[in-house]
Amino acid sequence: MNAPLPPADTLRTALAGLLDGLPPKAAAQAVERLIANYRGTTPTHAPILRDRSDVVAYAAYRMPATFEAVRAALEEFADAVPGWAPGSHVDVGGGTGAATWAVNATWEGTRPVTVLDWAEPALALGSEIAAANPELKSAQWRRSRIGAALTVESTDLVTVSYVLGELTDDDRASVVAAAAAAAQAVVIIEPGTPDGYARVIEARDRLIDAGFHVAAPCPHSAACPIVPGEDWCHFSARVARSSLHRQVKGGSLPYEDEKFSYVAATRFPPEPAASRVVRKPQIRKGQVLLDLCGPNESLRRETVTKRHGPLYRAARDAEWGDAWPPADTP
Repeated sequence: MNAPLPPADTLRTALAGLLDGLPPKAAAQAVERLIANYRGTTPTHAPILRDRSDVVAYAAYRMPATFEAVRAALEEFADAVPGWAPGSHVDVGGGTGAATWAVNATWEGTRPVTVLDWAEPALALGSEIAAANPELKSAQWRRSRIGAALTVESTDLVTVSYVLGELTDDDRASVVAAAAAAAQAVVIIEPGTPDGYARVIEARDRLIDAGFHVAAPCPHSAACPIVPGEDWCHFSARVARSSLHRQVKGGSLPYEDEKFSYVAATRFPPEPAASRVVRKPQIRKGQVLLDLCGPNESLRRETVTKRHGPLYRAARDAEWGDAWPPADTP
């Protein structure tokens, strides 16, 4: 009997099958319209995904990037909560379920899963795609307004990915409050832009005020040391580009990098990283320069040289977003 495919491969296969029968030009036009909507500055009061063609185009184009960004955030979160795994999961504004797949890729096994969204076509397609994964077949897909009227049942984990930017200020506050009231852990992911980072920091502050501890990416629950308007905290996840990606965006590279900002917080004490690599490491002859966010609300650059031995080898392998130093270095 063949071993089951990893969730990422199963998801890619399911998404590829969605485009069968949908003319490539129609898919590309739907994606271009959706991109224009998502890049708008005015929160929408109606679902952006209107019908199946919209949802198919969105899922095939955006789900892989959302999945990889959420999975990258969850992997760092999982490292900060060793021995813990969610016994239940609610995905707020989950659309076609990318975060649900990412949770399953991070913590294997079945658990009660509920995806809340207000776009019925997205929920229907998400359920259809999830049928390809035996561990997600029992997930519940429920229509819900994402805003002031949101209610979330008690759960271990709430994810809110690529949602806050679609909401008004008041609705953002309500969604974070509802997540905090319901969950033991909350993970929020937004695009890795200055605006996305600002929304994450706002949510981070609200979670701390609600009694949560920051588990990742920050090494602490104190104020962010980044000066607003001068920089922003974000990370990168590599995404394999589909034929639809290449058709819409052009270019020949088989991949692209998805930039994202995130915060993961818990009601129980986590074990956050001692420091976090917040820029791409600079490898030079005999040394590696690491830009780090550390404890005590500090940003610093650390130079690791050959004389540091195993730590130098670890620095050469370090990636943007990693905890530092690695747990297995002396």
